[in-house]
Amino acid sequence: MWDPFGFLYSAYLRGLAYLQAENGKAAAAQFEKVIDNHGLVANFIVGALAHLQLARVYAMMGDKAAARKSYQEFLTLWKESDPGIPIYQQAKAEYKKLN
Repeated sequence: MWDPFGFLYSAYLRGLAYLQAENGKAAAAQFEKVIDNHGLVANFIVGALAHLQLARVYAMMGDKAAARKSYQEFLTLWKESDPGIPIYQQAKAEYKKLN
């Protein structure tokens, strides 16, 4: 499928839409598509954010172990970021709630 924005952005947006609609299985498939093709997303932001959104999907579905793993992957990718970035702070707070 041709992606006009590149970097699998359309798959990421579909995943967000499915997540908002609480269709966990469909959302997970889209975010996994982004993660599985990390060579295409390179350092584009959706590559890292797909891990965070996948964690949210798993948390919504009640799979705490998978959610923890995805949160850890996101937090590892962003460990060098500015700790004051709101999405990073929010992800850390969500991760703590799982424990």
